[in-house]
Amino acid sequence: MGQSESKLFVISGPSGAGKGTLVARVRDRVPNLGLTVSATTRSPRAGEVDGVNYYFLSEDEFSARIEAGDFIEWAQVHDHRYGTLASEVDRNLSTGQSLILEIDVQGALAVKERFPEAVLIFIEPPSLDVLRERLLGRGSETPESLELRLHTAEGEMALRDRYDEIIVNDDLERATEELIAVLHRHERN
Repeated sequence: MGQSESKLFVISGPSGAGKGTLVARVRDRVPNLGLTVSATTRSPRAGEVDGVNYYFLSEDEFSARIEAGDFIEWAQVHDHRYGTLASEVDRNLSTGQSLILEIDVQGALAVKERFPEAVLIFIEPPSLDVLRERLLGRGSETPESLELRLHTAEGEMALRDRYDEIIVNDDLERATEELIAVLHRHERN
């Protein structure tokens, strides 16, 4: 008893909620967590490396991998597609490591159907106003893309009750500690 077992954790929440930052901080402090690299059809941003940040696929390659059944979930997010390759999940869980998937809400709910034991964790911004400020702070949003992301965020936040855990990212250090505590609690159950 008391032995921890590998678990599949799915982190999602609105764009700008701070999911990536939180996951990076948790990974620094919980080094035995596996990580899958998602596939996307979007172009790399400055400093992003293929196979490290994402597998950058052409639209045709992505479609072929969907046809082949390679994805456990994929979604159209704004103008691009993102997906999680089943091979990435299997590779991680086979090592006995717990795994964090950082994916959108549609994808998280699809993963829960395929892996009912997955633990869904929703990262919520303190408010939509704070979310707007964070997105503007990125400097990469047009007025149109900002409104689209905020509208999407409202829809995503309406689904948070379908998650096992909700963490409000109002203070990065507190939210990091809370996320680590949630992971440890579920690994023991």
